[in-house]
Amino acid sequence: MKNKKEDSGKSVDEKINKLAKEVLNQIEKNNNPTVDMPLRGITNVYFDEKNKIIQMGNKTSSRSFFNLGQSKKFMQTFLAAKVIQDLIKQNITVPIRSIYYNTKHTIEGTKEETWNDQSESDPIIEDLEVTLDALREELHVRAGSKGAMVGNLTIIDSGDKIDLRKMGSGGWSIPSIVENNIIKFDKCEATYILFIEKDTIWSRFNEDKFWRKNNCIIIHGGGQPPRGVRRLLRRMHDELKLPVYVVVDSDIYGLYIYSVVKQGSINLAFESMRMAVPKARFLGLSSFDFEKYKLPSSVILRLKEVDKKRIKEVMGYPWFKDNKWQKEIKHMLKIGVKLELEALSAKNFKFITEKYVPDKIRNKDYLD
Repeated sequence: MKNKKEDSGKSVDEKINKLAKEVLNQIEKNNNPTVDMPLRGITNVYFDEKNKIIQMGNKTSSRSFFNLGQSKKFMQTFLAAKVIQDLIKQNITVPIRSIYYNTKHTIEGTKEETWNDQSESDPIIEDLEVTLDALREELHVRAGSKGAMVGNLTIIDSGDKIDLRKMGSGGWSIPSIVENNIIKFDKCEATYILFIEKDTIWSRFNEDKFWRKNNCIIIHGGGQPPRGVRRLLRRMHDELKLPVYVVVDSDIYGLYIYSVVKQGSINLAFESMRMAVPKARFLGLSSFDFEKYKLPSSVILRLKEVDKKRIKEVMGYPWFKDNKWQKEIKHMLKIGVKLELEALSAKNFKFITEKYVPDKIRNKDYLD
């Protein structure tokens, strides 16, 4: 179980069987049945300087059957694993909440529930992702669709050919499962990908046909991008050889969204190699853009104490230690101001699509 290389070529079904057999072997030897799982969280992540992504460390935690503090989680782990195995055999996918309801019941002969609420079941499934070294989507668990895309690209979605140049005002809704057995790339003329934090700003780019005029693909993630959007960005970057540019608000939350796209996240450190895009470039908004573009003072938002606290936390992250990022964040703190992308509308409504982004790309005015 601890040797991921040994398991890398095996199916999830086989990995679950292997996990179960290990426990059975322990029982046959009259040992306390125990499962070792990689420890998730900030205490077991590190910044891989070579690959420029957040990675999971080697720390593990144990769950034993004959341990009052661990026995319930031990049983919940195998309850969830059994359901995942059933889903794989039936070749169907379900929302994570459906797994909670499907497995929620009172244990026979007791008053004990398998789960008290979904906040118990979700982490167990996440633990299985890490332990089985598999994407959640490989466990046949899907999330709701969040994010949209249009541009100079044709894709094959579950056998249906979709021209992303003809998706109207709403775009193609990005599913949570975007692996190459579901989504395949066909004809592509685009020369880069523009990831936009907000759907409202993305709509401006779509309405102005920015993707057509600038031969690109535009994507939004509805704020913090979900797993499907991040995985698709990584696939397009790798397989279509397209650079990724990111446009977010000028606040610490926007910068963190960019860092999640670029380096990965603490919560999903075990998936950074498949989701992060280390070469993603930050176009803005920059904390220097207020002065640079002579925006009116009426558009600024003052930093609140909670913003300043979060800024100081983020400044301490290893992936923000680079001088260029320290300069950007310190300047934000110094001027005490944050800006939304909509603030550029003070120049004119099309300023962001006709000047701001095109000029920054052309002049290579970005951070990477």
